[in-house]
Order: sequence, then structure tokens, then C-alpha cells
Amino acid sequence: MHRRHLIQSGIALGATSALGACASARGPADPNYPIRSDQTAPAYTSDELIAAGSRELGIAAEAIGGVIERIFADQGDRPTAYIAGEEASAAIAVGARYGRGALHMKDLSASQEVFWQGASIGWDIGGNGSRVFTLIYGLYHPDMIYRRYPGVEGTAYLIAGLGVNYQQADGIVLAPIRTGVGVRLGANVGTMSYSRQRNLLPF
Repeated sequence: MHRRHLIQSGIALGATSALGACASARGPADPNYPIRSDQTAPAYTSDELIAAGSRELGIAAEAIGGVIERIFADQGDRPTAYIAGEEASAAIAVGARYGRGALHMKDLSASQEVFWQGASIGWDIGGNGSRVFTLIYGLYHPDMIYRRYPGVEGTAYLIAGLGVNYQQADGIVLAPIRTGVGVRLGANVGTMSYSRQRNLLPF
């Protein structure tokens, strides 16, 4: 009986050691790295976003409310994050855009700084400086924002000086709402890259 107990203990110890070795080979868990199973995050209501957008863009809640409700209807879901910031852009057929803002998520203890830059080509001429309020769908971890997003943009402002376009990559959808000064006519096709630091090249 004593011998059997020793054998069972040895088998259990060997299995535990093997599992520990496998875990060491994989490396320690990194809570800051997004994994495929991270598919949940607290979402924002339209009322919360209307209040935040009105505050960040400095416009009436009624003006941004109609745009946000339209985005909600298009996406059929609620955003898990938003970015509030500023940007500048200019174009004569080929254009460039640079921006800086703060990423907000409900389960973040503090906002996270983010930069973006992009290039475009198309029937497009002019320039503008804008305040930007971007609704984000399908973002479950802040580090997932840092990538390149293709998009099609209509640069004519829609309602009360507000314009919206959609960018999408890997299941994440961004809907920037822009208001600002200057003239930007036409339409273009381009990409936007989001990064942890400012990049001078828009590509």
C-alpha cells in the first residue's frame, strides 16, 4: 500500500512538472496583450456618447445627437470605446492627415494617448483643421487600436458642419465625427494608421 502511494505520488509530481514546463515555454501571461478570447468590454450608450461628444467637440447635444443615432443605426450595436482629439489635413489630389487624441474605455483607469496619420488619393482639394470624436466598435483591449485602417471618405460635411466616415480592420470599426474650419471638397480613398507615437510619414 505504501509502495502504491509512492508510485501515485510520483506520477502526480511528474504530471505537475510537465504542466509547469509547458507553461514556462509559453511564457507568463501578459494582461496587457489582447487575445482572441477577449471578446467583451463595457459598451457606451448613445446618451453617454452624445454628452461626451458635445463636450469634446464644443457643440450642442442636438447637433451631434443626430449623427450618433445614425451611426448606431448603421452599426446595429453599441461602441466599446471612443477617441476625442484634434487633427489637421490638406490635399491636392494626394492628401495627408495627422491627429492626436485620447482613447477612452469604460474599464480603463485613465485615458490612453493615441496618434494617427494617413494618406489619401482622389478627387479632393483643400484643407481643414478639425476636432474629432471617434466611435469605436469591436475594440476589447486598448492595444488593439494600433494598426492600419482602410476607409472610404466623403469629405463634404453632413450636418451642421459635421462629417462622418468609416474605417475598418480585423473586426474593429471606427467612425470619426469631424467638425472644424477650412474647406475640403471632393471624395477620396485612403488609409489611416493609429500608433503610440507621432509618425511623420503618413503611409
